[in-house]
Amino acid sequence: MSHVNNLESQHNDPAFANVWQELKWRGLVHVSTDETELEKLLAGDPITYYCGFDPTAPSLHLGNLVQLLVMRRLQLAGHKPLGLVGGSTGLIGDPRPTAERTLNTKDTVAEWVGYLQGQVRRFLSFEGANPARMVNNLDWTAPLSAIDFLREIGKHFRVGTMLRKDAVASRLNSDEGISYTEFSYQILQGMDYLQLFRDYGCALQTGGSDQWGNLTSGTELIRKVEGKSVHALGTPLITNSDGTKFGKSEGNAIWLDPDMCSPYTFYQFWLNTADADVVDRLKVFTFLSRAEIEELGQAVAERPFAREGQKKLAFEVTSLVHGVDATEKVIAASAALFGNGDLTVLDERTLEAATAELPSATIGAEGLGIIDLLVASGLSDSKSAARRTVGEGGAYVNNTKVSDPDAVIGQDELLHGRYLLLRRGKKNLATIEVSA
Repeated sequence: MSHVNNLESQHNDPAFANVWQELKWRGLVHVSTDETELEKLLAGDPITYYCGFDPTAPSLHLGNLVQLLVMRRLQLAGHKPLGLVGGSTGLIGDPRPTAERTLNTKDTVAEWVGYLQGQVRRFLSFEGANPARMVNNLDWTAPLSAIDFLREIGKHFRVGTMLRKDAVASRLNSDEGISYTEFSYQILQGMDYLQLFRDYGCALQTGGSDQWGNLTSGTELIRKVEGKSVHALGTPLITNSDGTKFGKSEGNAIWLDPDMCSPYTFYQFWLNTADADVVDRLKVFTFLSRAEIEELGQAVAERPFAREGQKKLAFEVTSLVHGVDATEKVIAASAALFGNGDLTVLDERTLEAATAELPSATIGAEGLGIIDLLVASGLSDSKSAARRTVGEGGAYVNNTKVSDPDAVIGQDELLHGRYLLLRRGKKNLATIEVSA
């Protein structure tokens, strides 16, 4: 399901006369080719631009989301996007700073190409006056022989220039070194730009600033081969205000695929954004207007305890990636965990995701007395402590207070026939899974 229609009404911001100024205000311009020329180009007739995504994993992640939203902003401004998923560059992998990539099989890469194409499609419109197109660089690299590649493309690259590219230079200075395979990656990406320039008149490539060496390999190749000037735009790498790396949660990447990162986990990631980072995240990851973002920024400064900015950020980004329905389910689950909603209306997948980080235990169906449940879950460290909790009115099962220490929970009270949510007091939660 595409969510791009949700963006149309969110982009009519009179504060911006052109998309270049909007990108700058949102902090999305770190480096570019001639800024004056690029601003003029984007303010004129529609141009074709592209961004590439390599299938080195079965899903895109938050770093890729930055690029997808830049592409969408440019499309909303009237320009024509090409979404490139690299069926050939994905077989190679761009050089990482420290170590050689493990090469995936051709079948695996082909499968991941399909996954990523589906994700890219969700953020672009393939209809209307400036429809997006999907391209795969395997289409023009697979038929090319090694000799033709070296003669027609390789001869335009100078080794000295290639060695100075940041990604290559860092690897050359590491113990790992760099293989000829990964060293050649920038040639392949440069060839992509040349091919898209020839086929579609593509005049702009976007990407992260860490890809600047690869981006400019294309602009240089087109200048040498075609005698034309084209452009590149590098967005800044997103970091947290405390200097930590953005896009990680408990050491794991935040993926866009709901099977790799549940909508609940995704929503919670944004909800936990630090106050100092909220406004920057709203600028980069939402289509809210300048006035709306400034108002939220003021709310964060004056009423940080209300977390208005974080709540709006989490809702907007989760809705963009997973849809409004999934987001509303997540919000309902968050409320229900702490007694402010009906647990029985949550679907099993959302319930599992919402309780995944809670202490848990598995017990047999014969052990459903409230005292045994509190002890088994770890919410009480002894039966006597469990009895005190019940006696003081602090024991809840599925948000229902249990006042009788001899109470036994019935099978009909199990959520989805197998789960119980236990709460001690207002904030101490645990789950019980009842085995057959």
